Amino acid sequence: MSYIQQGTTLFRKTSFAFFAAGFNTFAILYCVQPLMPEFTREFNINPTTASLSLSITTMVLAISMLIIGSLSEVWGRKPIMVISMLAASVLCILTAFSPNFHFLLGLRTIEGILLAGLPSIAMAYLGEEIEPKSLGMAMGLYICGNAIGGVFGRVFAGMLSDYFGWQIAIGGIGLISLAATLIFWHSLPPSRNFKARQLEVGKLSKSLIDHLKDPALVCLFVMGFLLLGSNVSLFNYITFILLEKPYSLSQTFVSWIFLILIIGMFSSVWTGKLVERHGKQKILFISLFIALIGVCVTLDSHLFIKILGLGLFTYGFFGSHSIVSSWVGQRATQNKAQASSLYLFLYYTGSSVGGTLGGVFWSIFGWGGVISMNIGFLIISLILWALVSKIVQNSKKVRIEVI
Repeated sequence: MSYIQQGTTLFRKTSFAFFAAGFNTFAILYCVQPLMPEFTREFNINPTTASLSLSITTMVLAISMLIIGSLSEVWGRKPIMVISMLAASVLCILTAFSPNFHFLLGLRTIEGILLAGLPSIAMAYLGEEIEPKSLGMAMGLYICGNAIGGVFGRVFAGMLSDYFGWQIAIGGIGLISLAATLIFWHSLPPSRNFKARQLEVGKLSKSLIDHLKDPALVCLFVMGFLLLGSNVSLFNYITFILLEKPYSLSQTFVSWIFLILIIGMFSSVWTGKLVERHGKQKILFISLFIALIGVCVTLDSHLFIKILGLGLFTYGFFGSHSIVSSWVGQRATQNKAQASSLYLFLYYTGSSVGGTLGGVFWSIFGWGGVISMNIGFLIISLILWALVSKIVQNSKKVRIEVI
């Protein structure tokens, strides 16, 4: 097999292509998050309904990833990724012309299906085409594109909305994503090591069920669900509280708060180094505890303290997510791709459920209700951490006894 090696022109083009792809996907996905207060005013809907603009997309994305990843085994990697990104970018532009919220939701639903074409295939392409020792760098640039795209989509859309309205904001994101798609299409080399396989639904279903028989993996899957559910609900409704009295901040200022998410880029790297020294169990507990403290701190009415709490939560969230997702890959002894797909399925499902359920708590109890829900999610995550730790320790004891 001929692999792409770090330091070559081909490696730089491939890495840049996936940086653009990650940017495209997450900019489209999260650009509606700061626009939810605009949707409530424009379409005369409540915050819970407005949250569906993100929740329904992530839900459909989660389901579609399980299917599209398998289809790429038959149809190839690059063609599906290019078509998905191109169609999603065009639909994002069309979303700006939505005459009502139902139409907007319909387009965002289709976008969720299309956006699944990248994350479900990207890791498979990189694993096949990049030499193993260069894979970490390529994957890091792809994830960096995800993070920057998610932050840019939120900040840029929020700023444009403040000056020109939500239609221009979404349309602008669509045009930028279209440019990122063209960069991806031009830069990414065709697959050289891909071999088409026959789609075997029976084997796929069996491997998914096998993973669900492992209680430790199930705990990790649910933890991913709870973690992203907390993240999305927190950032969905912080926009509403900061736009209202006593803060009365502008949409532009509120959108800049999403820059806090950049902390996650550093948190993931730093957490990885700590895990090497102290182990996954200890650092995951610390990360979850930091996230819990951060959530509680946001109850303070002082603006600076509230933003500090968001920063603490963000650090703990990204640290926890990086450990849990890598633990899934290590725990699954066979069919690791399916294990990762299951984790991502529940991870994005958590975004949908947490984002919308948070709206129910917001409508009934206000910000304190959203925080109470998140505290509950993180306490359950800590309980799951304890269960996983116990299962791992028991497994080690059994191995020692066998030896």
